Amino acid sequence: MTSQLTLETRRDAFDMLRVVETTLPDALEAGQVLLEVDRFALTANNISYCHVGDLLGYWRFFPTDDEAWGRVPAMGYATVVKSEHADVKTGERVWGFFPMSTHLLINAGLCNEYNFCDVSGHREGLAPIYAQFQRASKNPVYETSREEQDSLLRGLYLTSWLCEDALFDNDFYAAKDCLITSASSKTSIALAHAVQARGALRSVGLTSSRNKAFCEELGCYDTVFTYDEIGDMPKLSAVSVDMAGDRTVNMALHSHYGDELRYACLVGATHQDGPMGAGETLPGPQPELFFAPAQAAKRSKEWGASEMEKRIATSFVNFRRFADDWLKIRHFDGDTAAQEAFLKVLRGEASPAEGYTVSMRAG
Repeated sequence: MTSQLTLETRRDAFDMLRVVETTLPDALEAGQVLLEVDRFALTANNISYCHVGDLLGYWRFFPTDDEAWGRVPAMGYATVVKSEHADVKTGERVWGFFPMSTHLLINAGLCNEYNFCDVSGHREGLAPIYAQFQRASKNPVYETSREEQDSLLRGLYLTSWLCEDALFDNDFYAAKDCLITSASSKTSIALAHAVQARGALRSVGLTSSRNKAFCEELGCYDTVFTYDEIGDMPKLSAVSVDMAGDRTVNMALHSHYGDELRYACLVGATHQDGPMGAGETLPGPQPELFFAPAQAAKRSKEWGASEMEKRIATSFVNFRRFADDWLKIRHFDGDTAAQEAFLKVLRGEASPAEGYTVSMRAG
């Protein structure tokens, strides 16, 4: 019998963690596939999934027996160790969303040469992109040595690329600056890189005093301000992309820019203190929640899925080369270390120059 270890968090208190051990079946049913998770990435994105877990369905990805507890989705690589699906072969290497666990048992379907999907009943109504497992052998930019870097950056870069593309799709709302909060977070860095690559807007980072120098040294921001300096920022026409979800920061930003803020969107919630509450209003445009799968579906329809993937892959290769200069990967092995890593990210104690990858197995 195979034992599965899974990290869970209380859905109403994210710092309350537990590790659940379950027994996996020796024999799979028709259509089932067992994936063994190697390592998964742990970033501020995972904390954002907790905050919007009910709103966007993230808690439904990997259901628990007790609804008070949730399994946080995480990007990573896994190997097919058992398969009762004719189009999924044992030994295949795949990338996708997994629970923070040693294994994932799925009902495979919707297979093609590039990926297969989990078609389990609990996935109904969720964005299909989150149920896909992409075959490493068919990824033209896959490199074994970059698996951990890909786990840390690929998913969040996809979100940032699509966010910048959505701004482009709307003529950048006639703005000159793109204001990016939580500038030291990896999703923000990815967005700044995408904004700078197109060159239509200035990328303006907003961060804490302790992270200002780091953000400036990256080179992907045209200029960087601390949250305390919002009142001194030049009031050029701007769009804001909020990765922090902080009430005080948003109030200061919207009040300072007034009508010069042409559009505001919310992507993440990296700040634990002072989060925006439901129904709160701000001066100027109200933040709209950016949902990456919607923009992906739009572009896939307009360009075709293969063309969209090609454009994203080309851009991502450039971004991960850029990340080689500043990203240091730190390993956490075993369920105790996994909990330590989760709490560090939750409390904002992780260095912005570090990326955490986690294995639920002891090293």
